[in-house]
Order: sequence, then structure tokens, then C-alpha cells
Amino acid sequence: MRVVVIGSELAAATAAAALSWVGHDVVWLPHISSDWETLSTSAWLASEPHLRAHLEEGRHQGKLSILQPDEPIPHSAPCDVLWLALSPEQRSEAGDLVAGAVPCLSESAVLVNNSTFPVGETEALEAQLGGSGRRNAVALADLLEEGRAWEAFTRPSRWLFGCDDDRAEHQVRELLRAFNRRREVFQRMPRRAAELSKLAINGMLATRISYMNEIAGLADSLGVDVEQVRLGMGADTRIGYEYLYPGCGFGGPNFSRDLMRLADVQSASGRHSALLDQVLDINEHKKETLFRKLWAHYHGCLEGRTVAIWGAAFKPGTARIDHAPVLTLLRALWAQGVHVRLHDPAALGALRDAVGEHPLLTCFDKDPFEATEGADALMLVTEWKAYWNPDWQRLASQLAGRLLLDGRNIYDPRYVASMGLHYRGIGRRADP
Repeated sequence: MRVVVIGSELAAATAAAALSWVGHDVVWLPHISSDWETLSTSAWLASEPHLRAHLEEGRHQGKLSILQPDEPIPHSAPCDVLWLALSPEQRSEAGDLVAGAVPCLSESAVLVNNSTFPVGETEALEAQLGGSGRRNAVALADLLEEGRAWEAFTRPSRWLFGCDDDRAEHQVRELLRAFNRRREVFQRMPRRAAELSKLAINGMLATRISYMNEIAGLADSLGVDVEQVRLGMGADTRIGYEYLYPGCGFGGPNFSRDLMRLADVQSASGRHSALLDQVLDINEHKKETLFRKLWAHYHGCLEGRTVAIWGAAFKPGTARIDHAPVLTLLRALWAQGVHVRLHDPAALGALRDAVGEHPLLTCFDKDPFEATEGADALMLVTEWKAYWNPDWQRLASQLAGRLLLDGRNIYDPRYVASMGLHYRGIGRRADP
């Protein structure tokens, strides 16, 4: 098929790479805010396994063309699919972008809305297609995960597919047939249902995380190790273990924006959600947890101290820091005059873009132990695999304050204590 992909989101880049990889002729028009020259040097694209290589492969084989933002879409052959993957902030431009692509579409073209827009937006975009009335728009929920986007697209566990037209379903199935051979992965439902389902899924996951963080706080107060509570809860088949890991807060461009979008949908419908407000409030509160533990350990005397931080990205495997806990931590630490020595293998570029050069910040991207030299405490914020099994003797000798604040509960509290360090986790205890 001939496909036009519009957008600069991870979903757009992945679709362009994967669809051209399986033989479709793809024209990719990045959004004007982030053209290919910018994208090609971005840390988040470089950190996605296989993605950059497949984009280059598609271009080399002539199956993928990447346009400049002001370059017109070729009209030499009508396109069968218009794939739209825009950010929520670009929603106001979506109609014009679709209308601008109409001249290159066939009379039976399908619009695949892979953007996270408000419920009902796919129907509104369909009106921009014009033509004979055979053109249709479908909603395909963006379920990609940062750090494993290629795998999620090419070996999907499911496609959450909103479609009100059988012919459009057949066309999209053919488009994605190469990724649907292991087993049936399409879950079809009406367009509005699919749009709301995408938001509701992340709302439920966020609720589980925030609830578990609340339980971790209660466990701290009661002298209980929250890991035992997590195991007890997860063993109940009605609950399971997924998203029951307490931590220092979640972030990310998609997860956080989806929650905001769900809140907007609730508000627009006139049905205010006190539960969702609490979920968001709990998460923001948890981003300060490690700072509060540091404050308590040093009895509020933080000025002039040095803190090492391992991890800035909102999760391992990505270079993004959108809504990441580290941003809240840095503001709190700097407000108390704390010097921060921070290590992250991928996200330092994004961090510098967000906070600029700061006199109380020193960054490292090679050896994590460069950050811990002479620090009064170490905060583990992002659980990169390189941090899971450190040289404990070296760490104990370098940390002047011998304090380890484990924001992801990845270490064994008793083992850390046996190494001569003071352990503070999220509801974890070093004593039996």
C-alpha cells in the first residue's frame, strides 16, 4: 500500500519505519515543530532499539521518503492510508493537516488516527476527508512503550482498534497483516469506545501505582515492609502483580498526557472525577518522597551538602524526562542549597534542555561512580540495569554520608545494610 505518515511523535517514527520495512511505500511528513534533521539527532530516537536503523534501511531501499515540513506530499500515485500521529498539543492543527493531504489520497483511502486526542476527534477528522463518501477514519490507540517501541509495533500483543466501517477494517487489517500473523491481535470496537479505552487504561494503571504508593507510605508509618504487602496483594488472582511496585512517582510524555486528557474529558462531560484528582495529586506528592527522607535523615540541615542521583529519564530505556520525578527533586534540592552530582546514560541532553546550566548541578554519562564520589547520599531515581548490582564496597567508601535512598525498591534492604550503608526505600525496611 501507499501510506502517508504525518507527525513527529514516537508513534509516527515507528509506523514509518515498520510499515516500510514490510514493503509498503511510505512517505513521512514530520511535524513542522521537529523536522527530520532535528529528529535524526534526538536522544530519544537514538535510544530506541532498532528504530533508527530501520528508518535508514527504509530510505536506502527506496520504500521510505522523509519530507521537509514545507515540502508537498507527492501526487504521482494516490495514497491508500493517511496515518496521523500527532501530540495532544498539535490537535488544533490536525484538521488542516488532514485537509492538506486530501489531494494525494485515493477515493477509498482510510485515515488512521494514531494520536491521543479527545473522544470523538476521529469522527471530526473524517469530515475533513471529503471525496465520494467512501473515505473513512479509524482510531488506532497508541499503545507503544518508550524503550521498546519497535518490538511493541512489530510483535503486538493487541491493536485497540476503533472502527465503524467493515471496508475500513479490511483495509487496516491488510495494512498491518505482517504484524498479525502469530495470533489475532485486533480488538475492534466503535471509535469513541476505543478513544476512551486508551485513556481509561492509563487511568487505571496510574490508579494502581498511586494506590500502591499510598500503601507504601502507610507501611512506613506502621513499621511494615511493603514488599511483603505487595506479594500478598499480587498473589490474589483478582489483583495480580502488574503495576504494584511502589516508587518515587511516574512520568513520561504519553502516560502523563493521557491522564491529563482523561481529566479534560471528565471535565468536559460535566462529571468531575475526585478519584483522578487524587491519583494525580498522590503522584506529584510522591516525587518529593526521596527529598523528604533526605530531610528527615539530616534533620533539615541540607545546605552545602552534596547528593548523587542515579537516573534522570522517566523510565529505563528512554532519553526522555517529560514529567520525570527528577525534575521535582532537583527543584527541591536546589532550593536548600544542595549540590547535585547526577548520572544518566541517555537523558542528560534532555535534562540540560529542561533545566539549563545550573551552578549546583554536575552531570556524568560514563561511570555512575563519578557521581557518588564524596556525596552525602545517593538517590536511585531511574532503575537503569547498570545500577542494579553496583560495587557495594566502592559505593560505601565513596558515600561520605553512607545514605542510600532507593526510589524504585530495587535493592535488598538487609544486604545494603550489611554493606555498612543506611538504607531508605519506599516502604521498605532493612530490619526483619
